[in-house]
Amino acid sequence: MREFLVEITTTIPEGTEPAEVDRRRAAEAVRAKELAATGNLFRLWRPVGELRSIGVWRAADEDELHEKVLGALPLRSWMTLTVTPLESHPNDPRKADASV
Repeated sequence: MREFLVEITTTIPEGTEPAEVDRRRAAEAVRAKELAATGNLFRLWRPVGELRSIGVWRAADEDELHEKVLGALPLRSWMTLTVTPLESHPNDPRKADASV
């Protein structure tokens, strides 16, 4: 699988019922666990003091990432995404560890 850096900002539309927000957030937590179990969600962070997420996600290609992985998130319709495809750097310490 390829890796992608994904920045996510979620904006709840004005007038959305709190119960709908709660329902989607609960479903999002369940889906995130499922995607972690399949290896599609590798790491996820929230910058201190910010309401956005930064994560490393995995998929066969960018189309699959958008359609089958990120597109299946319950909050997706409220999200703005920035996706950056990643490749290993020659000086990546994990790459050196893998060759030992």
